[in-house]
Amino acid sequence: MTGVVSDTTAPVSGPPAERTARRDRTHRWAARWSPYAYLAPFFVFFAAFGLFPLLYTGWASLHRVELTAPTDMRWVGLRNYARLLTDEFFWNALRNTVTIGLMSTVPQLLMALGIAHLLHHRLRGSTFFRVVALTPYATSVAAATLVFVLLFGRDFGLVNWVLGLAGADPVDWQNGRWTSQFAVSTIVIWRWTGYNALIYLAALQAVPGELYESAALDGASRWRQFAHVTVPSLRPTILFTCVVSTIGATQLFGEPLLFNGSAGATGGSDHQFQTLGLYLYEQGWVNLHLGRASAIAWAMFLILLLAGVVVALVGAYRRRTG
Repeated sequence: MTGVVSDTTAPVSGPPAERTARRDRTHRWAARWSPYAYLAPFFVFFAAFGLFPLLYTGWASLHRVELTAPTDMRWVGLRNYARLLTDEFFWNALRNTVTIGLMSTVPQLLMALGIAHLLHHRLRGSTFFRVVALTPYATSVAAATLVFVLLFGRDFGLVNWVLGLAGADPVDWQNGRWTSQFAVSTIVIWRWTGYNALIYLAALQAVPGELYESAALDGASRWRQFAHVTVPSLRPTILFTCVVSTIGATQLFGEPLLFNGSAGATGGSDHQFQTLGLYLYEQGWVNLHLGRASAIAWAMFLILLLAGVVVALVGAYRRRTG
């Protein structure tokens, strides 16, 4: 018996041309616009919490406006900025900011560079010391400042106790101009030295080891290797940390505010350690002068821009001169 076997399977036809074209267009559109979609959340948050406050602060600085009635604005032009030029408290805060910034930034970066150089070489327990170096940065400003307030206490502070063992008289750290600024600077140094040391350490690990080997073969000591290999190799990183430290010093707020809690935002009984950040807070949230506070904020912003331009010019000059 013979049977006829019929082929019931029909050939599968490909997708229609329209579907293929649509899929290609979708793929091209996704490849072109998906990066912008990934970046969109950053720009949205930056516009909401960065750009808008900056522009609103600039607009408020041109008006007389109180914090109790932020929508009641009266146009005064550049009067708030003109008042800063003759405001002795503003210039006092600017001087304090510069001196505290120098007293904290220079020792901080020098110590951080030395610590990074030590951690870069083989050291037993180096991971432990790296964690220890970063611990002060993880400590809250309030906790660190309150501890240093106890250390620099006039009557029962540990620092005065040590000075007493050396035969020195006790120091009123909070009420003296230079002593209070020195005490505030030590808080900043303690908190940020380890952080900068780890930044320098990361940059050191990118320096070719052949440079140190060549210097050692030429008879260079550890100090000469540090001066002629480490420091020139870290020059861009040093400029970066200088810029970041300058920004941090200009915005210094928590440490001087909590160093003498009874003084509030005045920075001591004679404004001896009042920074620009404290003066801004005093004008805006204590005296309720939102327009003046906005002008101070923009003055700080312009100071930071000027500092950035100076650092950029120094870096360009160093690159040209080799």
